Amino acid sequence: MEISGITEALLKAKEEKGLSFSDLGGLVGRSEVWTAALVYGQAQATADEAAKIVSKLGLKRDRDEIVPFLTAFPNKGLGPVVPTDPLIYRIYEIMQVYGYPLKAVIHEKFGDGIMSAVDFTMEVEREADPKGDRVKVTMSGKYLPYKIW
Repeated sequence: MEISGITEALLKAKEEKGLSFSDLGGLVGRSEVWTAALVYGQAQATADEAAKIVSKLGLKRDRDEIVPFLTAFPNKGLGPVVPTDPLIYRIYEIMQVYGYPLKAVIHEKFGDGIMSAVDFTMEVEREADPKGDRVKVTMSGKYLPYKIW
């Protein structure tokens, strides 16, 4: 996935202001994961949300370019190639190894269907562990059964 110049400007301003995605999400009443997705062009803000974020980041001179980016219909996804960033690749690898087992367990519990990525939330937490802190990712998506016709 190529990072847009606007995303780079948003990330630079966020860093310069010492803000987190949680800080920006709290400003507009959204989760930190959704807010990060927004900055990377994977989600769509309302005009009011975009204006609040741009203002908080102090990006007044770039406002005419950044607000439309944040409010545009997003092009979602990483693209057709295997990701090379180590963290993103490991999540991809998890799906390569556990994708079918996860699908099988979901089908056993719910039946033939999918987990929505539209009616969906995700949270990231840090879990203290004496052997090294752990990353806890919680995904919650609405179950959608396949229609039989």
